[in-house]
Amino acid sequence: MDRVLKELSPSLVFKYFEEITRIPRESGNEKAVSDYLVNFAREHKLQVIQDEAMNIIIKKQASKGYENSPTVILQGHMDMVCEKRADVEHDFAKDPIKLRIEGELIKASGTTLGADNGIAVAYCLAILASNGIEHPTLEALFTTEEETGMSGAANVKNENLSGKILINIDSEEEGELLSSCAGGVRNRVKLFTEYEKVKDGFTAYTLKVKGLKGGHSGMEIDKGRANANKLIGRVLNDLKCNVDLYIAEISGGAKMNAIPREAETVILIKSEEETLLEKLTSKWQKIFKNEFRISDSEITIKLEKAENKKDNKSFTKELSNKIISLLMLIPQGVQSMSMDIEGLVQSSTNLGVVTTTENKVSFESAIRSSVRSLKYEIVKRIEIAANLVGAEMTLESEYPEWQYKANSRIRDIFVKIHKDMYGKEPKITAIHAGLECGLLKDILGDIDMVSFGPNMYDVHTPEESLSILSTKRTFEYLLNVLKEIK
Repeated sequence: MDRVLKELSPSLVFKYFEEITRIPRESGNEKAVSDYLVNFAREHKLQVIQDEAMNIIIKKQASKGYENSPTVILQGHMDMVCEKRADVEHDFAKDPIKLRIEGELIKASGTTLGADNGIAVAYCLAILASNGIEHPTLEALFTTEEETGMSGAANVKNENLSGKILINIDSEEEGELLSSCAGGVRNRVKLFTEYEKVKDGFTAYTLKVKGLKGGHSGMEIDKGRANANKLIGRVLNDLKCNVDLYIAEISGGAKMNAIPREAETVILIKSEEETLLEKLTSKWQKIFKNEFRISDSEITIKLEKAENKKDNKSFTKELSNKIISLLMLIPQGVQSMSMDIEGLVQSSTNLGVVTTTENKVSFESAIRSSVRSLKYEIVKRIEIAANLVGAEMTLESEYPEWQYKANSRIRDIFVKIHKDMYGKEPKITAIHAGLECGLLKDILGDIDMVSFGPNMYDVHTPEESLSILSTKRTFEYLLNVLKEIK
């Protein structure tokens, strides 16, 4: 097969990048690429470890003059997100990615490119295969299943790595140094259902909150966007103070890590209170339109008569009040901002999903923080709210944070080299979402870390692209950093 990228520089980087685009590496199907990395190491007479999770560690001795320098871990993940356009025939289990060059960008034909995070693999292989690069002892760590939960990183063994500096190559904007990420946990509160027969003279209504913008609960939690679950709680809390209210069912949101755009509930009130119900609903429509006129201008509250969907039964008045109390008390949105990095959300929580089943009503929140104690403080507040109404709270899918380090030698070196090369400092930034760095820091202990990478666009989509020029500059940047570590 002819090489599409053979004329590009740095030649070894693009050679290895193209090679791995021909190997299946969807998350959960990394054996072929993991074995490829083992064979690479053996061909170059390098020490290699392949663990049970298919993670790979390749070790290379320091170049002359760097024998006493600290060992550096170069890290990226070998898996990729596999998405394609509906009109494209492509089997990610066997078909190579079809590369093309468009201007100064590398793209795929109708599929994801896999530059996230194939470029990290290519950088590392190019360095490991070269003899003329100055560097300390290197440990190249390639993890599996990053895109589906970071289970590869979670299974890395401390005893297999000795480096105290880690350079993660999984960022997507040149000129930025990532130095912190949030940890998180999923919080689930359950109220067990209690029903009663609907009294005579009560009518069922469906109340819907819709038209919200929503968004990612980490990346867009600071935008001040409305949460449909919280809004419907505010409306219900007002209704219960003014009408004889029972809830028959309630639901809202689709994913725990997405700000919910819609919520709805079936309620029952006395038939003669219909006019008051309509008046109160109209009042809240105006309130929300005013409060969220910038962030959610299309917000709508819809009220309509409904068949009682619960076989002529509703929740008890006590349970109805407990549901409303939880909707009001469970925290939502930004809870604290970083004092280290201007504009960075430090802690947040998102009441992403509310569901009703025959046996329970569940309230599911995604909690994030770059400071572990603040993550647990949010958990504790939700636990107190749950205890007040006799609900059960559980935690699941916890992952650790990578807290900002005020003093970082590797970050200082990256800053120095960037100033030397470009005459300006890079942007020190962080992300309010989870990265492998958090897990690896938890496993490896007191390790100095930074994350960087070349410009990539539209990752995780069939429009994904990689900048050729940025790839070259960023590789040269990395080589100069390694040269500086003595």
